[in-house]
Formats: sequence, C-alpha cells, structure tokens
Amino acid sequence: MIPPVRRLAGLCALGAALGALTLTACGAPRQPQAPRPAAPAHTSAPASAAASAPAPASAPASASVVPSRPPTLAPGPAGLTPVFHNAPRTADRTVALTFDADMTADQGARAAAGEHFDNPGLIAALRALKVPATVFMTGRWAEEYPDQARSIDRDPRFEIANHSYSHHAFTGDCYGLPTVPENRMRADVERAYTAFRKAGVTDAMPYFRFPGGCYDKRALRAVSGTGVTAVQWDVVSGDAFATDADAVARQVLEGVQPGSVVVMHCTRSAAPTTERAVRTIVPELRRQGYRFVKVSELIGTASVRR
Repeated sequence: MIPPVRRLAGLCALGAALGALTLTACGAPRQPQAPRPAAPAHTSAPASAAASAPAPASAPASASVVPSRPPTLAPGPAGLTPVFHNAPRTADRTVALTFDADMTADQGARAAAGEHFDNPGLIAALRALKVPATVFMTGRWAEEYPDQARSIDRDPRFEIANHSYSHHAFTGDCYGLPTVPENRMRADVERAYTAFRKAGVTDAMPYFRFPGGCYDKRALRAVSGTGVTAVQWDVVSGDAFATDADAVARQVLEGVQPGSVVVMHCTRSAAPTTERAVRTIVPELRRQGYRFVKVSELIGTASVRR
C-alpha cells in the first residue's frame, strides 16, 4: 500500500488556506501514449498523412519514420501507475523546475470577478532566463486561459503535463480538497487532456501530478488505464501563499540535489512571489553547476538506468 503523500509543508499551507475552494496546478500535458483515448497521439503528423507522404528519394521505399515518444516509466506491480520522484543522484547536475497551473473546477466565478489564476510574468521570466520547465496544468486552467496554454505548448522550452481537470483530490483527507469518486478518477484525467486539445494544445505529455500530491494504491490503480507516469517531487518550494520571495528561494536552494524535481506554482493569486524567487534561484543554481531540464529528460535518464 503506497501511503498518500503528506510531506510538503508548502502544499499543506495551500490546501488548508483554500479549504473547499481547492487549487489546481500549472502544467500542460504533452502527449499521452496509447492506450489514452482522451489524449492526443504524440506525433508530428496524422498517421494517415504520414502513410500517404512520399518517402525521401535518398531513403529506401520501405523505410518509415517512427515519431519519438516521450519517455515514461514501466508500470508498477500489478500494472499500477508508476510514480517518479526524482532522477538518480549522479554527477550530472540536472534539476527540473515544475509549475502547477492551479485552478479548480468551481473557481470560474472568482476568475470572472478578477482573480488571476495565471502568471504570464513568470512564464516571461522563464523565457528571458532561458529555463526549460514543465507546467502541470489543470483542464479548467486551460479552459480559462486557452491563449496562454497554446503559447506554452508551442514553446519548445516548455512541456505541458496533466494536473487533473478539476483539481479535486484522488484520496480522502487531502488538505481540504473535495474528493473525486474512484469510478471518476480516470475520466477526470482524460477530461483534462480533452480540455487541452480544445484549447489548442497539441503536444501534452503523458505525465500526471495528483492534486495536492495525494495518492494511494487505489488511485494508482484507477488511473493506470490512461498510460501516464505520475510525477511527484523531492523539493518543495513553499511558494504557496508566500510573501517572502527570498525565503522561497532559500528553501529551494537548500533542498536541490542532482536529479531533483522542484514543485512551484504558476498562479498569481495563490503564489505571488514565485517569479521573484525564480529570478534568484536560476542564476544561483547555474553558478553551482546545475543544468535545467524538463521532467521528460529526467524520466528518460531514470528509464535508461532501470
């Protein structure tokens, strides 16, 4: 039995503050692999177009181009969804910054009243700093900010992953979040991919972050049919509702190790200091010899070493 994750002080504060209002994450899924009926296929062209296109003159007529697929981990025991926390601790100083684009299914009225669940300044800062990143996005966030979702998706520096549609919890007692019934868990993941496609996201990754980071064996079994790898983290930034950007930066810098996955947020109203913290974190980690990568690269490294 895999116990629900309860070790993140920053997310505890976030869930407690939101209570029943719940928060989702800023990440856009790239492309789920088969079987994933609700997610787009990770290809550069439709299969029918690829089949009808003439082969290059220099290539044998029988040669076919096989599109690359994002790396995933093998299923766990009994086919359970695999869970990734961090890459092996090697001499290669890589680190992945991940950002949860948080908006829950019932926060539309708050957005209409002027609350900002997006953070375009943060995305602009990552671009200016030339930092690759993985954004774990809820389907509801993509519906609210389709232009931003498409912009993130089309930037090769970023990748979008799945943070559920509703940002409701997949276990009980998860920082006050409403709970998704077990028989609706898979549908909630797939609905997020559907929302991404409707927003114009064409390259969502087959990675899923449980709302609140809460999961158990039942949840891993429920979403196993989607083909995703669940992505957790080993460094909590503490940026949720933080008012001191320097404190957030210190917490990240003290926690990062080679292969780390850092969890932060891409939501102005709930994480207003994140952009300022990133502007401190990035140059300091580079000074220490770290290289920023997307989650897909870390998972690829872990897959090779297994």
